[in-house]
Amino acid sequence: MDLKEIQNLIKFVAKSGASEVKLEMDDIKITIKTASDESKEATIVQQIPVGSAPQPVAAVQPAVPTPVAPAATEEPSSEEDNSKYITIKSPIIGTLYRKPSPDKPMFVEVGDTVKEGDVLCIIEAMKLFNEIESEVSGKIVKVLVDDASPVEFDQPLFLVDPS
Repeated sequence: MDLKEIQNLIKFVAKSGASEVKLEMDDIKITIKTASDESKEATIVQQIPVGSAPQPVAAVQPAVPTPVAPAATEEPSSEEDNSKYITIKSPIIGTLYRKPSPDKPMFVEVGDTVKEGDVLCIIEAMKLFNEIESEVSGKIVKVLVDDASPVEFDQPLFLVDPS
């Protein structure tokens, strides 16, 4: 069972509304528990035969439920306005921090002008803190994620007006 199949299984369980699902195969045991609507958790345990070396197991990011947007409440012009902006996306999965430390100010705020190479945020992945730098110069128009929130690969983080 590969990582993609495990992620699809987590999504399926999240949509089904089941509180717990267990799947055991030859050398892998997967338990998916849904504690509440707001938090989903996945656990993978590898069973190792006696006398053999342990094999690495891929880590699975917890499935985060996506908020349901109200149907057609926004004007179509807002989508057209966003098309002129450049979207800066997350290059990795992890926890996004908008400040270098809790007692420091945010790296960037809406309205700030950034240039190529400026640090926009930090994403923590596996206890490593990765600085996310701007790939474009422009003005921050919108911040799409909250401080200390989990982010997925390729998730939009900021909208930048390059003009």
